Amino acid sequence: MVKLLSSCLLVFAFFLAISQARSIISTKPHQLTSLKIKTNRTANGCSYTVIFKTSCSSTTYTRDRVSLAFGDAYRNEVYAQRLDNPSSGTFERCSTDTFQINGPCTYQICYLYLYRTGSDGWKPETVNINGPNIKPVTFYYNTFLPNGVWYGFNQCNGGLVSAVV
Repeated sequence: MVKLLSSCLLVFAFFLAISQARSIISTKPHQLTSLKIKTNRTANGCSYTVIFKTSCSSTTYTRDRVSLAFGDAYRNEVYAQRLDNPSSGTFERCSTDTFQINGPCTYQICYLYLYRTGSDGWKPETVNINGPNIKPVTFYYNTFLPNGVWYGFNQCNGGLVSAVV
């Protein structure tokens, strides 16, 4: 009984330490052939802070349209269409832009895809996501996003995003 209690406490301490850690996604981004966005607008129970850092080697500014989708390995997905706002200086070179995005509550975020359309180009350096009950996660892009495709990272269960068709 004491051994079992000791083992349980050790496992609890391990998970507590992991939950306090920061997750970093450092693989290279890739193109996604298709992303089927869920349109369930009633599941907006959580608020996420998404921080974009635009590279200093990006274009001076962009008028391009930028959307994002991120989620966990359990089919919980947050989608934000049209984060861009050229008149306010969003996504200017060497800048940081912070957005509050509401969506369904998720478990640990393991994928992020960005979608850009336009002719200016844009080079995000990092995208950081923080929300309730998840450890903050940072995705390192540092590359110009291709035009008209979902582009990003998938670290869910061997790279399978449930929303991929």
